[in-house]
Amino acid sequence: MSANVEEDRVVSVLPVYYSNTLSPNVHLHQYPLLTRPLQVPPSAAASGKKIHARVKPGVRRLEVHVPVDPRPDVWNNERSKDLGEARLADDKEKNQESSLKGKQREGEEPRLSEVRMRSEQVPHNGAYVLGVVRDGKLYLHPISETHQLRPSLTYMDILTRRSRRRAGEDEDSDEGPPPDPDEPAPLPIVKKEKKVPIGEAKEVQVSVRKAADDKGISFGGGITAVRREMLMKIRAEEDESWEDYEFHDGQAPESGDAFESTFATHDNILECTTDITSMLKNIRGL
Repeated sequence: MSANVEEDRVVSVLPVYYSNTLSPNVHLHQYPLLTRPLQVPPSAAASGKKIHARVKPGVRRLEVHVPVDPRPDVWNNERSKDLGEARLADDKEKNQESSLKGKQREGEEPRLSEVRMRSEQVPHNGAYVLGVVRDGKLYLHPISETHQLRPSLTYMDILTRRSRRRAGEDEDSDEGPPPDPDEPAPLPIVKKEKKVPIGEAKEVQVSVRKAADDKGISFGGGITAVRREMLMKIRAEEDESWEDYEFHDGQAPESGDAFESTFATHDNILECTTDITSMLKNIRGL
């Protein structure tokens, strides 16, 4: 008894064209928590609001600022005052103030008027490419970086600290960093009774040195290498200034021009210099 298995057949053959004209400026941006297209709400667009973007190229951090929906049935205008004041304080504390002019007039009360989508870079596992099929041809363009963007809510820490101070808690109880899990727990302090010194007393001078990196930033002597590296990355990001960028959606003419630039304009034939054995050895799991 034999089963009648239909063999796979070739449906079509597409010639492959490769282009890197925009490299390394083609990135993949993912919005895991976004349930609708990235666009300005209609009520905000009617008042002239637009999406803004800014980048810190040195640390590969980017933000996309999307205006909120100001309709009273979905937005609490009074609550936005407290949130806006907290965000302003958080920006000053972390040196994250925007350089865009005209966002807040002098003497104007701060309000939370936008949602900041903050990026986290995702490492590539292999080569990522953008693929487009047009006129029976497959066009490929390399993707340099992949980022996932989620709403940034760091200003909520400011509100939490203020609410705890109002409740009478210690002002500095939540100011310091959390204890390092890699460091051993401190030994309990045992008080000893004073003894009368016997013989001649000698003066001893003791100095404590703190570890510092090559930039002169001083950290605690017992800090671990992982935590030190993390603090240095945070310091480097806060010290770098933002670079403002214009944001264009998919319907903008600028986006159309960039899209057309991803297609190859030459018919040069590429020669493969890798044999089948080397290619199979580089495939994980085989």
